Amino acid sequence: MAAFDSWMIAPISSVISIALGLFLFQYITGKDSGTDRMKQIAGWIQEGSRSFLKTEYMYLGVFVAVMAIALSLFLSVKIGMTYIFGTIFSALAGVIGMEIAVRANVRTANAAKRGGLVEAFPIAFRGGAVMGLMVVGLDLFGISIIYWMTGDPEVILGMSIGASTLTLFMKAGGGIYTKTADISADLVGKVELSIPEDDPRNPAVIADNVGDNVGDCAGSGADLFDSYVAAIMAAMILGGSSQIGYLETIPLIFAGLGIISSIIGISMVRVGKGGDPGKALNLGTYATTFMFGLLTYIATWYFGYDIEIWYANIAGLLSGIVIGMTSDYYTSINRSPALKTAESSQTGAAVNILTGFSYGLISCFPALLGIGIGSAIAYTLYGVYGVGIAAVGMLAIAGTIIAGDAYGPIGDNAKGIAEMSELGEEVVDITDEIDAAGNTTKAITKGFAIGAAGLTALALLASYQEIVKNLTGQTISFNLMNPLVMLGVFIGMSIPVIFSAMTILGVSKNAHRMIEEIRRQFREIPGLMEGTGKPDYAACVNIATKGALRELLPLIIFTISTTLIVGFVAGIHALGGYLSGAIFSGFFLAILMANAGGLWDNAKKYVESGYFGGKGSDAHKAAVIGDTVGDPFKDTAGPSLNTLVTVISQIASLFAPLIIIIRARIGL
Repeated sequence: MAAFDSWMIAPISSVISIALGLFLFQYITGKDSGTDRMKQIAGWIQEGSRSFLKTEYMYLGVFVAVMAIALSLFLSVKIGMTYIFGTIFSALAGVIGMEIAVRANVRTANAAKRGGLVEAFPIAFRGGAVMGLMVVGLDLFGISIIYWMTGDPEVILGMSIGASTLTLFMKAGGGIYTKTADISADLVGKVELSIPEDDPRNPAVIADNVGDNVGDCAGSGADLFDSYVAAIMAAMILGGSSQIGYLETIPLIFAGLGIISSIIGISMVRVGKGGDPGKALNLGTYATTFMFGLLTYIATWYFGYDIEIWYANIAGLLSGIVIGMTSDYYTSINRSPALKTAESSQTGAAVNILTGFSYGLISCFPALLGIGIGSAIAYTLYGVYGVGIAAVGMLAIAGTIIAGDAYGPIGDNAKGIAEMSELGEEVVDITDEIDAAGNTTKAITKGFAIGAAGLTALALLASYQEIVKNLTGQTISFNLMNPLVMLGVFIGMSIPVIFSAMTILGVSKNAHRMIEEIRRQFREIPGLMEGTGKPDYAACVNIATKGALRELLPLIIFTISTTLIVGFVAGIHALGGYLSGAIFSGFFLAILMANAGGLWDNAKKYVESGYFGGKGSDAHKAAVIGDTVGDPFKDTAGPSLNTLVTVISQIASLFAPLIIIIRARIGL
């Protein structure tokens, strides 16, 4: 079979993935959504989620139009068009993820009432699977179309940066939104008033449930969409610069086989009576990993590829598993770090925070070691192309990973709907079991996404080096004895730090506004605390939406402008150093924040399950405060750093030709 024919595996598998995702969407929407009260609550969540996305996409539309014009004028019309193409596909993936989440949540709660865990779990997981299948299907289908039309992987860079800039809006904006609501609801409800989580008296409770969808579903879908297309594009650019013709299409073939593997893995996720949702989800991941390794080996043998390419691919896959296992250990509710952090809550919030932060720092070492060893092995096997194909290997099973991630907020919302609809303790316990498994999968997914972004960023750095080499005929080296490289490294190291500070401050400022609004409502609405008054949910949703977007725009402008200033003022060597510094500091901070935040969350849940005094105790209040600190860590700043690093790497690669031309004309 010719090389051109072999890459058609990619569009064929992507169409199958999209078709299966649509089938599961119909399966879920055909289920009963329960009582009128359940439908009413689900309607509020759905309305708030759509309102946020509509407002955000209005802002985004203006930004995309300006960027597309700029790219068309300064680079090429092809890049401008593929940039728009990337934003549309990424936005579509986010919308689909959110839409299925806000439909599956109420149906999961109703299924728990009717048939228990056996009936509820498939709805929650298949809801997540819709998002997983649609994200990877749309992603690979879009890449295939562009490659079929142009035959130039560098043009795919436009689609990649389109996906990345939209993801920065989705992750940072959605993260600010969701943590504004979560923090405000917890601090006033649990700590000040000692009322349960998801209590319908709390005016922020609907905004909190909306936040799960816009941050964890729409945002996470866009996040992995972004990393997925960036990894494939970087590996294709590196392959295209080689004398070996088939290297350019291997990323497409392996990604297509990854989709087939994900479909097989997803189909194996089942829970019987008395089963464990966590084990079922892990089985799906392991099955997908095994099938991907097997199928890519068969393809390597059949098409006659160098076996070292397959080994590099597996090195990336195993690195992802190491990072996922690290996140699992340091964040799971039944592991030592979470238990010790929960125990420390007995001595107050300060000790809880110190303990959780310390374990978060420790968790960075095995993850950094895993990605370092994986990239070193991949480079030894096949040079910079090996690093690129390792990133593809890690992300090829993204369909299953995203399915588990989206399952989390569906379960969380189902639990909230069950509590607000007063379905009874038995139903709440079932949805809580689904939710608990989702917390672990979300933590593993964040670790996986961070690791994938790290390897992808290294591949993008190599592709930047390759693009500059093609333009100048010289290979640039990132020699730390070069003062320009060192200047770039220090500036690059500071960017993720400043970005994290700005996102966390955004959450803090917005949460302050919402906390004051919640207090006002409890103070001024007659009978609200007694349950006879009606809270103004819309006011809190409005505060979260406007505040998130208000804090978001400076972040986007800061990220893009700083990258361009370094390139045009200090040159391509400084820009290479800048990318290196941003990659390494961003990777470290992302792991720290994701794992520490997940650890604080599950330490709180452990106390809430009845240990160390249980709900309402001093230990519980201390654990809630620790969880509140961790919320913007794990759901705003941490995951947004993945996209930040990807965006600046792509901006650098995209504008490298213009930087070289302009600096040459002015004699620099």
